[in-house]
Amino acid sequence: MGGINGTALEGLREAVRGPVITEQDPGYDAARSIYNAMIDRRPAAFAQCVDVADVRAVLSFARETGVELAVKGGGHSGPGLCLVDDGLVLDLSTMRGVRVDPAAMTAQVAGGAQLGDLDHAAHTFGLGVPAGIISMTGVGGLTLGGGHGYLTRKYGLTIDSLQSADVVLADGTFVTASEEEHPDLFWALRGGGGNFGVVTSFNFRLHPVDTVGVAVTVWPVDRTPEVLRWYREFLPAAPQDLYGFFSVFVIPPGPPFPEPIHGQKMCGVVWCYTGDMQGDRLEQTLTAVNEPAPPAFHFTTPMPYPALQGMFDELIPKGYQWYWRGDFFDSISDAAIEVHHKYGENIPTALSLMHLYPVDAAAHEVGPDDTAWAYRDAVWSGVIAGIDPDPANADLIRQWSVDYWTDLHPHSMGGSYVNFIGEAESTDRVRATYRGHFDRLAATKHTYDPDNFFHANQNIPPTGG
Repeated sequence: MGGINGTALEGLREAVRGPVITEQDPGYDAARSIYNAMIDRRPAAFAQCVDVADVRAVLSFARETGVELAVKGGGHSGPGLCLVDDGLVLDLSTMRGVRVDPAAMTAQVAGGAQLGDLDHAAHTFGLGVPAGIISMTGVGGLTLGGGHGYLTRKYGLTIDSLQSADVVLADGTFVTASEEEHPDLFWALRGGGGNFGVVTSFNFRLHPVDTVGVAVTVWPVDRTPEVLRWYREFLPAAPQDLYGFFSVFVIPPGPPFPEPIHGQKMCGVVWCYTGDMQGDRLEQTLTAVNEPAPPAFHFTTPMPYPALQGMFDELIPKGYQWYWRGDFFDSISDAAIEVHHKYGENIPTALSLMHLYPVDAAAHEVGPDDTAWAYRDAVWSGVIAGIDPDPANADLIRQWSVDYWTDLHPHSMGGSYVNFIGEAESTDRVRATYRGHFDRLAATKHTYDPDNFFHANQNIPPTGG
């Protein structure tokens, strides 16, 4: 039972309706299994909450016993911040309900929901939220970090659609944060991560999205310089209906890719088009893909938005080794292009990759100080991810990611999307992520969590803490 007294544990079981799981229980290994299998931590117990009352009871127990606490939503944290050795995990993963109001175009989303839950519930009404590219990602962690995805150029960041959040604070107080109530907390939640409380429900404004145009264009990896020089000019000037993230990767062995290019290192763009799908409008919009060099493969198809969100789920499922690092970019310099070319030529495993996600257009329409997200002037949010199913390759993919990031970082804006900060990075990286917003976040932390009770996160210590 690690760091929790057996008698106290029985008291916790009596105080909550959801199960409390320890290593003596058959569900323990499943409970501690998260998206990144490189993380191998053994909490003393998991309290799987079913409602706000359970959340309050778990927080009360943690305060009274002094046990280390982590909060788990979708379990998608790269550095495994949702687990803590010998401590207690407040597990929201069974709280996955989504209620859509199609007339008001809003969705109330429980704190443990995944993107696929939200996409499924909203899609039946032809609605959606800009959020991520993997349907297994937790809504909570993604949103609290800021959130971006296929709809970001059209509708902004995930936090730009957040209207309010229900939060249980460190002392057990339940509050609703919005522009009208606790506006300082609402400001901090929109990008400040899990520093301020346990969000049990998010209320989002929804946007029209139904069938989207999807395209995948790839070129041999030795064409990376020509393609990136074209992409850095083309995409920012494109209509907001067109989104495309750039990648260096290895072609997977399956459709839609033809067999002759399976296993080849490539550079490419995954496109999402939310404009008029009549006729060949998507193909007309993408005729420019021939400008840098003839593509090795170009594929277009209409697709329901949730299907696009789940397109990579089977390729990189839960349980693989992951190591990632990220940075923001306001431009793609020639020197950065050479770095991408070098490491694209030397991708270490079949699933390792680099993505540059656009965070411009509609995301730039929000004021730089309106939310805790401090990089409204960024054009791309980049991530380098070493990925492999074999634990024997963990050191290999970690080293490739670190070396790639080390060479690329001097050409960045200096900070990263907080959800792309990897394991064992310096605390200075958190300050760089928030730029001039850091001190305001620290002051807000002091107001709502003066003892830094919530510190198993990319931590922002309270002012004076």
